[in-house]
Parts: sequence; structure tokens; C-alpha cells
Amino acid sequence: MFEIVEKQTLAPTVHRMVLRAPEIARKHRAGNFVVLRIHEKGERIPLTVADKDAQAGTITLVFQAVGKTTSELGEMKAGQHLLDVVGPMGRPTHVEKFDGVTVCVGGGIGVAPVHPIACALKEAGNRVVSIIGARTKELLIMEEEMGRASHELLVATDDGSYGHHGFVTDVLKQVIEREGRENVALVVAIGPVPMMRACCKVTEPYGVETVVSLNPIMVDATGMCGACRVTVGGETRFACVDGPEFDGHQVDFDELTKRLRIYVEDERRAMQIWTEQHAGHQCHG
Repeated sequence: MFEIVEKQTLAPTVHRMVLRAPEIARKHRAGNFVVLRIHEKGERIPLTVADKDAQAGTITLVFQAVGKTTSELGEMKAGQHLLDVVGPMGRPTHVEKFDGVTVCVGGGIGVAPVHPIACALKEAGNRVVSIIGARTKELLIMEEEMGRASHELLVATDDGSYGHHGFVTDVLKQVIEREGRENVALVVAIGPVPMMRACCKVTEPYGVETVVSLNPIMVDATGMCGACRVTVGGETRFACVDGPEFDGHQVDFDELTKRLRIYVEDERRAMQIWTEQHAGHQCHG
């Protein structure tokens, strides 16, 4: 059992949860994720670790309530417990002192997984320029944390309510042109699939190495089930054990998008049933 130490809402449907998980906190590296299960009848879902405190023995998860399990998770409070939290899983981010500027781009909930990567790159001695974005200012998360993890933080909102009026890709292009292509060593882009794909289209003409973190359907997260397979450079890879990070210029985003939609109807039905049951329990209470 894993205790929820802290719980707060960062934005509409976006929650921050601190869990007591000392072994995971001790071994976690930037880029790793965990797989959790709320209770015996719950599904297993992967979530990237947004932060850790090895001394306190805690990890921080930031997630958006978009389906049945994440909505159920979002209802939980400090003091309650999760049945299973397994990790750290996946390959950690490759971190070194690069010869040039490193740029971390986080879109929407993707700001959470890009945060530990920015921290690690900065700690390794790199100059880190971070770009974070959301549809509106209200939905922007972890601005202060990303500011501390970066030498420069740039913000974009789709509606112009805060920062640059437009997309993170607009700002990314401006940064590359400002710094000079030869001075940008690495771009790490994490967020919705269309956003990561768009970032790769921006960097490809410049020949800038671009890493993305993929979020395919995942079941056992050990490489056994094959549910999380993705095509990278024409070869099948498993996001759980080969990733979740890959060369963005080699990812088949069309295939990834199609596979992410396989269970949309099942997810919708599960969410509807849970919502009805949840409403019934509240009325009964």
C-alpha cells in the first residue's frame, strides 16, 4: 500500500499527488515512469514521475482526469492509499553536458514529465531554455517549478491569455533562430501527440536532435504484452522497455495516433458507467 502524502488541484481536471514510495524515489531517474493500480479491480495505468524527494522517500505524480481511472484517482485524498505502484520503469533520459543549448518543451500535462528532465540537464551543467504552453493561462501548470529548473523560461498560450499568443512550436522556432542552429544541441518535447509531432517538424529542417516521450497504450509495462509497440525508424519498439523516449524524427506518428484511438469507445463506456455509479453513491450518501 502506498500512502498519498499530499494532494492538490493545479488546474481544472489536473491534479498533483505526492506518494510515499521510498524505494522508487531512491532509484528514479529523469524520464522514468511508474505503473499504478488504485485497488484490486482497478486497471494498471502508467504515469511519469514529475518530481521526487529521495530523502523524504516520496515521488510526485501530476495527471489529468480524462478517463475512468484518472478520474477515480483524482477523487482520492491525502491519507488514502493506492494498492500498487511499480517502478521506476522505462529507460531514463540520456543526460550529459552537451555542447550547446538544451531546449525543453512541455505542452499541457507534458510540462510535468519534462520537469525532471530540465532539472537533470541543468544539474549536468547545461544551459536550459524551457518552453511551456497550454490552451489558456488557467490550464498552465508548474510555471514556478520550471522556472527554477531552467536558465530561461518562455510561456505560450493558444488564446493569448498569458505569454506568447500562439503555440509552443512558434516559440521553439524563435529560440532556434535566435540561438543559431549550430548552438542548439538538443530539444526534448513532451505533450500531446500533435504537439510533439509539430515540434519535430520545426526542428527537422535545422537538423536539431529531438527527443519525444511516447504515451501508447500500455498493459504490463515489462515488454511481454506488446500493447505499447510503436514504429521508430521503420522498426517495432516497445515504449515500456525501449522508451518511453525516442528520436522524434524517426517516430511513425500516424501509426501512434491510430493505435491511441483503438479503445476510445470502450474508454467512453467505462467513464459513463463510473460516472453514473459515482453519482449514485453520492446521492445515497
